Amino acid sequence: MPVNASKDTVFLQHPQGSQVTILLYGATVISWKVANDEGDLQERLFVSSKSRLDGSKPVRGGIPIVFPCFGPPIHPEHSRLSQHGFARSEAWKVDKIIMDNDAGVSIRLVLDPTVNDKIASLFPNPFLLTYVVTLAAHQLSTDLHVTNTSPSKPLEFQALLHNYILAPADELHVTPLQGLSYYDKTEGTDEARATPKTETRAEVDVKKFTDSVYENAPQRYKISWLNGDLEIKAKEFKDVVLWNPQEEGHKLADMESEGWKKYVCLEPGYVKGFVKLEPLKTWIGQQVMSVPQK
Repeated sequence: MPVNASKDTVFLQHPQGSQVTILLYGATVISWKVANDEGDLQERLFVSSKSRLDGSKPVRGGIPIVFPCFGPPIHPEHSRLSQHGFARSEAWKVDKIIMDNDAGVSIRLVLDPTVNDKIASLFPNPFLLTYVVTLAAHQLSTDLHVTNTSPSKPLEFQALLHNYILAPADELHVTPLQGLSYYDKTEGTDEARATPKTETRAEVDVKKFTDSVYENAPQRYKISWLNGDLEIKAKEFKDVVLWNPQEEGHKLADMESEGWKKYVCLEPGYVKGFVKLEPLKTWIGQQVMSVPQK
C-alpha cells in the first residue's frame, strides 16, 4: 500500500519506487529513499546508528522539527523550554491522507497542545502544528503549518527543519551562500558569536567544525559532491543553518563512530528574530528536497 501507518511510524511509497518513513515521535522523517541512476533505491538521509528510535529522546538524524525556539531559548515566553523546543520530542498524530495517486503520496500529521498536558504546562500559548509530508518520484516536500489559535494574543516563535543530508562531509560544498551575512557559532566568545561576518566563499565546505547561521538567505541551495548532488528549496524560512561538528562529534553521546563524516546539516529556518503571528492566523514554512535527474 502507498501509505502504511503503525503505532509508531508512517511509511509512504511512491508508484515509481521512492519511499519515506516518518517516526511519529517528533514527526521526524527518518528515511527517504530515491532511485539512483541505475534504478536502485538509495538512502538520502543520515541517521546515527546510536540514535534511539523508541521515543526516549530526539532522533540524531533524519529531519527533526525545531519549534518554537532554536537553540537555548532566549524569548521570555520560551524560558521553560529545552534547546530546540518540544516539537521534535512529542508524539504526533496522523490526521489524514491528503493525496495518493501517480503524482505523489501525501499525509498530514498534527501536534495539538490541547490534548497534551506536558506542552500546555511548559508553553501555555495557544497554537496548533500541522506537518504535511509529500513524496514524489524524486522529491520530498515537508511543510510546517503553525496556527495561532488565540483569539487575541500574537504568537512569537522560531522554526527550522534540521535536515541531516547523507553525503561525504569532506568532499561536499554548498552554494549559493556567497555574500550573505552569517553568525559563526564556533567562535570562542559571546561577542564574537554575536558579530556578523560576510561569507566570501563561492563554494562553502564543512571540512572543519562548522556551525553557521546565515540570515536572509536565498531559500534555494545545492549540495554537491563527487558522485551526487541534492537541491533544497524553501519558502518563508528566511534563514539557513549549516552544521557539521567534525571531531567535536566525539562529544555527542548518540553519534556513531565518525558519523560526522557521513552527513551535512543544511537547515532552512526562521531563527534570527521571531515570527510574530497574529491571532487566528497561520504561517507556513515550506521545504522541497530534490535529487536532480541526469
